[in-house]
Amino acid sequence: MDLHSVNTAQSAIVQQSYTKTGKTAEKETYSKKTSSFSDEAAVYEKSQDTDKSGKVNGKNARVDHSAIVAQMKADLETRQNQLLDIVRNTMTQQGRKIGQADDMWKFLAGGDFTVDAATREQAQKDIAEDGYWGVDKTSDRILDFAKALSGNDPEKADKLLEAFKEGFRQATKAWGKCLPDISSRTYDAVVKKFDAWKNGTEETGKAE
Repeated sequence: MDLHSVNTAQSAIVQQSYTKTGKTAEKETYSKKTSSFSDEAAVYEKSQDTDKSGKVNGKNARVDHSAIVAQMKADLETRQNQLLDIVRNTMTQQGRKIGQADDMWKFLAGGDFTVDAATREQAQKDIAEDGYWGVDKTSDRILDFAKALSGNDPEKADKLLEAFKEGFRQATKAWGKCLPDISSRTYDAVVKKFDAWKNGTEETGKAE
């Protein structure tokens, strides 16, 4: 399990650059009989390419970046809550008790637990290359957060990238050891995409 790294990294960007004023997403209860940890659980529409003058695809438009950020935060929180419910359910079944969040992540990092077949299958789908927590989609979401927070101002890329890196450092500390390979690959993908955004060399025509 390596999802905590990207959760913490995205949270760090928001904490350093945005004050939350909206309602948080309602926590969803995990059911062992049917896996609620699915791609349909949280969907957000990727923000349109907007330049600093407020134009969208060359047309005049006003974009409420705070609303976009709030929506993305709510979607992410829904997925986080589902993941935490799964972990708590697993720990409870195996007689484990936790005192704080770090205990939970160290429990996962230790690998000394078992999960039911349905949960394992869904987790494998979610961290696959095209899954919600896969490298490409996760790095895209982190970059989208940064763009929304900055009003799509690439001059703020360095500051936001540093926030992401700090979040990654915090995640590594909470994990208790080096994060798994998928987290390292996500980190590299985020850095690469931030550089492309800052330098104006992002790929165009990419499928959503």
